Amino acid sequence: MHQNKPQAKHQTRSLAIFCKVVDNYGDIGICWRLARQLENEHGVAVTLWVDDLPSFKRICPEVAIDRDEQQIAALTVRHWPDQDGVFAAVDVADIVIEFFACDIPPGYITAMAQCNPRPVWLNLEGLTAEEWVEGCHTLPSPHPRLPLTKYFFFPGFTNNTGGLLLESGLEQQRRQFQSDPSAMATFLARFGVTPAEMAALKVSLFCYPQAPVAKLFEVWQASDTGITCLVPEGVAADAVQTFLGQDAKAGTAATRGALTVRVLPFVPQPDYDKLLWACDLNFVRGEDSFVRAQWAGKPFIWHIYPQDENLHHKKLNAFLKCYAATIENLHEFSLAWNGAKTETIDWDATWTQFQADMPRISLMSINWQRQLLSNGDLASNLLKFADTVR
Repeated sequence: MHQNKPQAKHQTRSLAIFCKVVDNYGDIGICWRLARQLENEHGVAVTLWVDDLPSFKRICPEVAIDRDEQQIAALTVRHWPDQDGVFAAVDVADIVIEFFACDIPPGYITAMAQCNPRPVWLNLEGLTAEEWVEGCHTLPSPHPRLPLTKYFFFPGFTNNTGGLLLESGLEQQRRQFQSDPSAMATFLARFGVTPAEMAALKVSLFCYPQAPVAKLFEVWQASDTGITCLVPEGVAADAVQTFLGQDAKAGTAATRGALTVRVLPFVPQPDYDKLLWACDLNFVRGEDSFVRAQWAGKPFIWHIYPQDENLHHKKLNAFLKCYAATIENLHEFSLAWNGAKTETIDWDATWTQFQADMPRISLMSINWQRQLLSNGDLASNLLKFADTVR
């Protein structure tokens, strides 16, 4: 849907984002969405520094992996090499964002200190629902040697945080797409989904390798109703390959019992949104797809990025406390999916109970979206904060 580009309302004219890819697609997915929104909706000239161009290309096919600098959708994309570079003050943007404390090049920091006025330096942190975030959001951190101050900026789920990434036209696009069954059927038909598979329970599956996919496949095969599971190539590879009985390449599919599994190619981000909108249940992972699932307005299960000593379980429980406190079966299924339960799991009962609650979860998601919308969007909130500290 075409939209007129709003006039820039902030003092910022240029912005640099530094992204080191750790979670394959989540890190660059967030940075790419943020970069596009800042340019499209706020007129900011964005330079996106990325160390892993092949991962970037999986979600943005226009990326050339052998170029040090390129223009994509009016944005400048720079390959971030391992070695430090030589930078001058003219190379520095008005706002400099290091995503998830990624340690931007020392030479760039030195150049920042030579600027007048100096840039706004932000550490855009990872998303968490833990309560301590509200006390740390926008806190300053003076540089130990240089006349620079870095500010911590936290996305989040309350109005005491930076909010979530959300483009201005996304909600209208989603409603229009989901109200048109033929549009959804046409979209899924691109991946080989048949009318019979459209009529089944449609599930998108995006998870880390340790997810108990094989156990869930066993339960789904014995289901009383059809289930269509759509999996991006390379995700849950062992379980998918075992189910298919062949290499899990994009375009392959098989049906066993009530379950049909189809392997999809990785798609550009706008198409991934449509996939979430078209499915009845979405399994998502990390941060980027996790946020997009919340804007999809459909039941979802989050596979959180694993951390040492199971620290991710604390983050998972913090989110479930504010999101799913009143729906025990959603809470229990989420814990089981993330390996956060000590007792043996009866997957048949766990799935059956969760599935029975899906209509209730769908209704809950409407109120949850309304709450999130009241916090504003991350890009706008970030620019407003930058204006206050320049």
